[in-house]
Amino acid sequence: MRNTSSKAFSTSSAFQGQNNQKWNNNTKFASLAAATLGLSSAAAVALCDTNKDPTTNTESYIQATSPELLLKQAPSELTAEEERLEEAALKAKKHGGGLKLFSGNGNMGLSLEIAKILGINLGKATVGQFADGEVNVQIHENVRGKDVYIIQPTCPPVNNNLMELLLMVSTLNRASARRITVVIPYYGYARQDRKMQARVPISAADVARLLEAMGVDRVIAVDLHCGQIQGFFGPRVPVDNLDGGIVGLDHFGSKDLHNPVIVSPDAGGVYRAKKFKEGLTHRYEMKDIGLAMIIKQRARAGTVDKMDLVGDVADCDCIIVDDMIDTAGTICKAAAVLKEKGARRVFAFASHGLLSGPGIQRIAKSKMEECVILNTIPSSPQREANEKLVVLSVAPLLAQTIFNIHAKKSISALFK
Repeated sequence: MRNTSSKAFSTSSAFQGQNNQKWNNNTKFASLAAATLGLSSAAAVALCDTNKDPTTNTESYIQATSPELLLKQAPSELTAEEERLEEAALKAKKHGGGLKLFSGNGNMGLSLEIAKILGINLGKATVGQFADGEVNVQIHENVRGKDVYIIQPTCPPVNNNLMELLLMVSTLNRASARRITVVIPYYGYARQDRKMQARVPISAADVARLLEAMGVDRVIAVDLHCGQIQGFFGPRVPVDNLDGGIVGLDHFGSKDLHNPVIVSPDAGGVYRAKKFKEGLTHRYEMKDIGLAMIIKQRARAGTVDKMDLVGDVADCDCIIVDDMIDTAGTICKAAAVLKEKGARRVFAFASHGLLSGPGIQRIAKSKMEECVILNTIPSSPQREANEKLVVLSVAPLLAQTIFNIHAKKSISALFK
């Protein structure tokens, strides 16, 4: 029997005399028969039932239906909540047919969390090193015609993670993947986004050119150091710069803040601090949230010479909002300045906690009550031992973004 067409079995009452077989009207029998015939969901089988024609008073056996309809009519043992979850899973599965998720070694914990939320498994791949230190990449499953998403932050060790990402993109392109989207929770080399002095590279643009040359189709990033990095990619490679601050809104919105003031640690981060302030105002209806800024003068890279505060923070709970914390020198000194100006409590929020060198020790000894970061960079035992550090997960935001892109839905709706 073909799986591409419906068939109906019909006999008259005369034929019934020669063949006394009758079809059972029980729905369980019908479901069993459909399963026994091995029909696909596209096929329809006619399971016959006894019907009487009132005009001729004869019986006929004509009734066509599908296995899906029979299964729906069968009594269900699931609860209402289980049925709702089953329908949601089936609906999501329609969009996940061609989706493949792969990860490098940059942040395997975050990748597994995203895969769990999406309800799929990470793709099978070998991402390691040869004996001489060269990166070894091999994909162990078919990706031809698939939409592939690679999760790989270019965090320390930056060059190893970047090379893994480039070679994974190249491998998947050579394996005939339909579309390749790279999810970069932390974009390395982002701070070198312009020429501040003679004879220096614009590394953020060079990394973008490398990714584009490998054949990337789309980039998803979290809180790029500067928004203009999106323009370093050509018009054929759209970049989605997700606002990591939305993850921190719920954390600070649940606190009992007294006269809250959002503080930007430098002039370039005022827009980020303003968006965080507007998010708290809109979501938690906090009135009269203040905005302040710290003007810093650097003696050299990583060293702050002087800080001046613009705004009033006396008897206020301050939240310092930044995109990253590297050695924590700036943010700890900013917390000390706010305390000197009469701040009641000082909190900090940053999307990327690099915490290089003495960063963890500085935060532990700082004037801050709490320092909140996202898990865009993998954690370590030293971080977990620091009581002032709070790590929030960005996996739900990234998983929802991946799903919306794959299902051709809006991303901006996530931030409203």
